[in-house]
Amino acid sequence: MLGGYTGKLLRVDLTKGFITVEEVAEATLRKYIGGSGLGARILYDETRPDTDPLGPDNRFIVMTGPFVGTPVPTSCRHQIIARSPLTGVYGESDCGGTFGVELKAAGFDGIVVSGAAAEPVYLWIKDGQAELRPAGRLWGKDTYATDSLIKAETDPKAQAIYIGQAGENLVLLAGVMNDGKDGRAAGRGGLGAVMGSKKLKAIAARGTGRIPVVHPEKLRSIIRAQAPVIMDNTVAFQKFGTDGSLATFNEIGDLPIKNWSEGLWTEGAEKITGATMTNTILTKQYHCHGCIIGCGRTVMISRGLSAGIEIAGPEYETCGAFGSNCMIDDLEAISDANDLCNRYGLDTISTGSTIAFAMEAYEKGLLTKESTGGIELTWGNAEAMLEMVRQMGERRGLGELLGQGVRQASEKIGGQDFAVHVKGMELPMHDPRCFSSVAVGYATANRGACHLQGLSHIFEARVPFADYGFEGTLPRHDIEGKGAMVARAQNWMSMMDSLKICKFAAIGKTTMHQMAEMLSYITGWDFTFEEFEQAGERIYNLKRMYNMRLGLSRADDVLPRRILKEPRPAGGSEGFLPPLQGMLDEYYAARGWGRNGVPTAEKLAQLGLEAMPLPQP
Repeated sequence: MLGGYTGKLLRVDLTKGFITVEEVAEATLRKYIGGSGLGARILYDETRPDTDPLGPDNRFIVMTGPFVGTPVPTSCRHQIIARSPLTGVYGESDCGGTFGVELKAAGFDGIVVSGAAAEPVYLWIKDGQAELRPAGRLWGKDTYATDSLIKAETDPKAQAIYIGQAGENLVLLAGVMNDGKDGRAAGRGGLGAVMGSKKLKAIAARGTGRIPVVHPEKLRSIIRAQAPVIMDNTVAFQKFGTDGSLATFNEIGDLPIKNWSEGLWTEGAEKITGATMTNTILTKQYHCHGCIIGCGRTVMISRGLSAGIEIAGPEYETCGAFGSNCMIDDLEAISDANDLCNRYGLDTISTGSTIAFAMEAYEKGLLTKESTGGIELTWGNAEAMLEMVRQMGERRGLGELLGQGVRQASEKIGGQDFAVHVKGMELPMHDPRCFSSVAVGYATANRGACHLQGLSHIFEARVPFADYGFEGTLPRHDIEGKGAMVARAQNWMSMMDSLKICKFAAIGKTTMHQMAEMLSYITGWDFTFEEFEQAGERIYNLKRMYNMRLGLSRADDVLPRRILKEPRPAGGSEGFLPPLQGMLDEYYAARGWGRNGVPTAEKLAQLGLEAMPLPQP
């Protein structure tokens, strides 16, 4: 018996209306694990360089992993993979909540959707059976209404992923949502627009199956030992959510301020921290399925569309994007923007970042009251920010342009010197001028700027990189060794995205050795630490080769001018600029890639990827 998997994928051809079940070979699972890894392999095999991200030939892939549905703490997640319409390159987004566990219980490790329906549909899965149902009455509904209507039509205990109006309107910042008013999002890369292009409103699942574990007592033993460690090291998340570190990030020079142009914003930052949220608008914590941390915030605000109703509170990334980056210190307005994004199905990071770009463009005269429709896009203008969220979600007015993201907006109106993105993906709310490793991580992340594909800043801030012999944290402005460290951190995060375990488990000091042990106990494999790391390396290289096939190279492993050339003028990272090129050289060497950033034939052969054609230097 192989534990941890159902061994089945659901195949859905929306053009033909066909649904089939595919069995996955154990050798494939052991090589690509699940989640991000297996999804990347399918995307590589089934799309081409000329595949239109919004065309029927793109794949919309939903994956769980072998930890999902087991007692492993924080392992409730699912991954969505497609070619990104925002960046044009490899796209994936990770999400927690409840859907991944329900899909697994319904009998499937993942879903692969191809084609496009003529009319809106949704997919209903229950205990191994699946059918396409008309979704005409759901089309045009926001995500909260969609969640309620699907439960009413299927099963009150069903869980679903879905798009709001942004995905239907093919807004390039559209995400895929789940968990209703709790507002969990696979937000990054515009994958909600892929779903919308296929006229797929939702996927709902209900299952009663159980996932086998080969060595349950051994698994329970390691969980009993590790769960208190996770709890002890995530107390701040439990008390204040992810926004609990905002004031600290402001002090050390990590918090983005005024479209990444300022260095310190102490008075404003104090008004939008997790502690302020706890003391003002918080009503309770929210836990993803089976989570022992409970970082989610439930809040109630006094104004806006959801005034007087409990809604999801903004996370750190959202408070950075709509708050400090737009110079808005009104926590209720930020919460309102978060709620609007959750309803429309918009990525809060990219939406807030694009509005911050537009505010600077307005300040510099590239946008005027005439081009904004009379909206004064001035710094700190919460009402203007909220109106822009509405326009972006509905794809109207200036929001039609801004909904294409910073890169495309800057190409049309100017301002490329202050367009802060990598490969078309707006930066998350961590500054490479604060953590030098993040410079390498952003430049080389396969989906564009992403702190989660390496999570290297935690090893510079709070978590010893113990699996590689670092007993303490690494000085954040040091340069030597950071390229090599990022490469190994990315391998680890590739495995976490494939096992489907929350990155907060690493912050909770769950090590790679422990994850390899748990994988062995669940599956019955003798999965060594070396095999664990090599699998992560294989997965990361596979995604790199997907992008190389599209023509990307070292020339695309860049950072925006503002980050490379304009130092923060104050605060804990004042004056520091990351020397990217030297760190890239070290990174490529550590990966066994050429100086052009392309994996060598020897490296691909070592990873079992030798059948992939190498791009010419």
